[in-house]
Amino acid sequence: MSKPCRDKVSFPAEDTLFATKQRKAVPHEFVLDAIAPLSPETRSMFGCLAVYVQDKIVLILRDKRDGTADNGVWLATTEEHHQSLRREFPNMRSIQVLGKKVTGWQVLPADTKDFEEAAMRACELVLAGDPRIGKVPGARRTSRSGAKQAAESPKRAKAPKTAGNARAKS
Repeated sequence: MSKPCRDKVSFPAEDTLFATKQRKAVPHEFVLDAIAPLSPETRSMFGCLAVYVQDKIVLILRDKRDGTADNGVWLATTEEHHQSLRREFPNMRSIQVLGKKVTGWQVLPADTKDFEEAAMRACELVLAGDPRIGKVPGARRTSRSGAKQAAESPKRAKAPKTAGNARAKS
């Protein structure tokens, strides 16, 4: 005698209870491949992918659906290096999403025809240790009371003066 078939439970594909979160694709992954000899580390930042080499943040990789003008490779630099970097990267400009006219962060926009060549040139500069690209992030700010406490040296507790202590000094 055959056994009755059990009903198989199936879940709709759109059932979010059983859905697994898809990892975001690494934007402009070829950049990480190019600087792989430096063993870069990545961290999420501003909804993008920050790239660190040792203690310096060197790049941010951005490819978002909204605000696409700033998609591309962001260079961590300072204003003093903008002119010399612009000679190498004519399409480089300040990040618009930060709301300032000029920022330390500069972008090699993904929507330019020479984007990949420019990004690869930036990778060459990072590999060469060019001092124009990369910043050591500052220490995180602490509250005023925390900063004040850190600035003060610990005080030793003084022993109360007693008759025994006074005689010992005499």
